[in-house]
Amino acid sequence: MCGIIGYVGPRECRELLLGGLRRLEYRGYDSAGLSLISNGSVGTIHAVGNLDNLYAAVTAGNGHLRGSTGIGHTRWATHGRVTEENAHPHRDTSGRVHIVLNGIVENWTELRDRLHAEGADFTSDTDAEVVAHLVAHHLNGDLVEAVRRAYAELRGHYAFVAMSADEPGVLVGARKECPLVVGLGDGESFIASAIPAFLAETRRVQLVEDGEIVAVSPQGSRFLSPDGTRLERDVHVIEWDDDAAEKGGYETFMLKEIHEQADAVAGTVADRVVGDRVDLGDIGIDDDFLGRMRRVVIVACGTSYHAGLVGRYAIEWWSRVPVEIDIASEFRYRNPVLDERDLVIGISQSGETADTLAAMRLARERGAKVLAVTNVMGSQATRDADGVVFTRAGLEIGVAATKTFVSQVAVMYLIALKLAQLHGTVEPSALRRLYRELRDLPNSIAALLEQVDQPVRRIAARWKDAGFFLYLGRHVGLSVCLEGALKLKEISYIPTDAYAAGEMKHGPIALLDENTPVVCVATDSPVLDKVLSNIAEVRARGAHVIAVATGGSDQVADHADDVVEVPRTDWLLQPLLAVIPLQLLAYYIARARGLNVDQPRNLAKTVTVE
Repeated sequence: MCGIIGYVGPRECRELLLGGLRRLEYRGYDSAGLSLISNGSVGTIHAVGNLDNLYAAVTAGNGHLRGSTGIGHTRWATHGRVTEENAHPHRDTSGRVHIVLNGIVENWTELRDRLHAEGADFTSDTDAEVVAHLVAHHLNGDLVEAVRRAYAELRGHYAFVAMSADEPGVLVGARKECPLVVGLGDGESFIASAIPAFLAETRRVQLVEDGEIVAVSPQGSRFLSPDGTRLERDVHVIEWDDDAAEKGGYETFMLKEIHEQADAVAGTVADRVVGDRVDLGDIGIDDDFLGRMRRVVIVACGTSYHAGLVGRYAIEWWSRVPVEIDIASEFRYRNPVLDERDLVIGISQSGETADTLAAMRLARERGAKVLAVTNVMGSQATRDADGVVFTRAGLEIGVAATKTFVSQVAVMYLIALKLAQLHGTVEPSALRRLYRELRDLPNSIAALLEQVDQPVRRIAARWKDAGFFLYLGRHVGLSVCLEGALKLKEISYIPTDAYAAGEMKHGPIALLDENTPVVCVATDSPVLDKVLSNIAEVRARGAHVIAVATGGSDQVADHADDVVEVPRTDWLLQPLLAVIPLQLLAYYIARARGLNVDQPRNLAKTVTVE
């Protein structure tokens, strides 16, 4: 989610780093900073807000920030408020070691306590700062070895780059699940979280694989495994144009963001599932209230509403707390019955959705506690609520929400499991299993994206000219159907309807014939037999069934014309997987129809008017 850029070579690099950060600004934009080595010391500058503020701060410094080795960072805050102190780069106590980091260090509190006891002076509230102190702790004249030893102690998903004033001709990076790439120039080298950061300077790229350490110098790069074994890496020549570079090599922002969903869910979940419990941190609403409240009311619009539907099922199933959900634009005119015993959850990706904000304000006026679920720090929703849980999806440019949806669903699972903890409604052994499976979902998402791409392309090619699609599902499968149908409508402009499968006989069945594709979410669940019965009714009318099923479920294959399988996990968690084939189906149909998926007609990313 954050952006990293580093340079080592003969050139004065401040402007190179600022230009790289500008091309990475989409990855994080609540604060930014630079650190450069010059004459044996390190100069640093931070600024809160977008990159214009960093440019202004550098200009105001009258050019004192100079050097030919440096690192830069754009931050999307996860730990600690948006302040200059929490902006990267971070330094050790001596100021000799500086680092920038993308991701989350899960064991940062225990490392911080240990390092503090050993004399480290911490100046921020972030998890990232511990890496600077940890590298410094291990530094004894060899930055590469210090990073390798620090890497062995870190848990989480992250990529970081370290530099030391004592070794000005080298930068050392390490990758654990978050992206990191090297750019090789003529007598100079770059390291960054994404290729666009340095593409204007070189197209010769080396990819840092997961679990690797790399040292870059003006002479080139040196790759190592965590145990110090030397590794060889091929050099690739990138042929993207500038527009493709911003998209990370993907043809559209939407496809890029679909493929970022594993990282988005990992960022949302990682440090919040701690051992055998969910820890949401200080969200602004205490556990005492959460443990005694009367009910939950969810208000949202569009994709956020569909995420809320998944949340309703999960909260009621696991915590046994009653849940209502309403479209925010309807809720505010219902004259709803609320009081101080209710928790109202408002879900908005931007935190600026007008109807959701109005519903949240109405709830507070009537005495309810209000919790915002949003992706944007400092948004209006964060100011209008009693508490906030951030989704940590990173910037989403495509209008049709993808990674923000899965992050919202992940937050709703966290809330549901937190309530189950507090209410004692799920056995500890079952909770531990759910925590484990929730933590494993990012890996399952990454594998699924590779597995289903070609099968979904073939289905899309066959049905790109269909005049109508029907989506059917039950329980949490209905939520996935509603979201999948919305994606198809938004970007392909094909008339599409999504129905609770049990309601099909009450009208929609009249629309079916042999030219109708029917998409059914038939993942494992207590209602799968009912869904299969509905599929049989659909096929009896000649319609073509495209089913999303749990891997290894032979009974679905017996009932459907096309089956797209998703990895097995707890049935209530399967919406995070089942939605991905439906996102890709909408995407490939729209592209086959020659449409602009990033900017669909008549739609805006954030709806700030009623």
